[in-house]
Amino acid sequence: MELHAEIKEAFMALETTTPLVHHITNYVTVNDCANVVLAIGASPVMADEISEVEEMVSLAHALVLNIGTANERIIASMLKAGSVANAKKIPIVLDPVGVGATTFRTKSARMLLDKIAFSVIRGNMAEIKTLAGLEAKSSGVDSLEDESDGVRIAQGLAKKFNCVIAITGKEDVICNATHCYTLHNGHESLKKVTGTGCMSSALIGAFLGGTHKPLISAILGVLSISIAGEMAEKTKGMGTFHTSLIDVISTLNASVLIEKSHIHAQGQG
Repeated sequence: MELHAEIKEAFMALETTTPLVHHITNYVTVNDCANVVLAIGASPVMADEISEVEEMVSLAHALVLNIGTANERIIASMLKAGSVANAKKIPIVLDPVGVGATTFRTKSARMLLDKIAFSVIRGNMAEIKTLAGLEAKSSGVDSLEDESDGVRIAQGLAKKFNCVIAITGKEDVICNATHCYTLHNGHESLKKVTGTGCMSSALIGAFLGGTHKPLISAILGVLSISIAGEMAEKTKGMGTFHTSLIDVISTLNASVLIEKSHIHAQGQG
């Protein structure tokens, strides 16, 4: 299907299904993630208690796992939720926040990848390079990596894990095993607000819950936060910009994204 038609179909799916998106996510950005999911037209639930995750994920249309503030208890909940989601064919997004920065994060991400089949993995270049087994430079949860080789790295990892890889940065790269796209939207103010990456992953989960199509969901999740960054109020300070992001996301539709998006198809792998 042609890309513009898929964008229209994805927004129609959100409108008709209002998908429930179960998040086990980080406490720094949990409220923002819930609000952007609501703003785009889906329904969020944030539940990480291991005794209820099986029931909760069974009700959901998609699952988002974010290791930004994970601990051993939460990783155990993620493993259980992921196992149930895989068994019930519920698509899963992984946001490996800060992987490579500490041994615990790296070990936890590797364990999740060993035990769970993901539909989409979204991270910055340092995080994705770490998952690919490459040396990567980061500062805490921020990437210090050159982004020039993103298509090759993303497509290689997509083939390895049989999923969609989304690398977000100055130029966003979205690949599955056979197709790659680069996205050229966004604004530098997005780097000054905590959690825009987490919000992007949550939006991917929303579209994935509606469509069960990983590639277009990853494209739309990333585009939504990037285009919102371009459209949001940036003249009154970062607090206003942060609030305006969610305001803009609540107004997004297929026509706006088609009009404002800059998407370039890359060579097939």
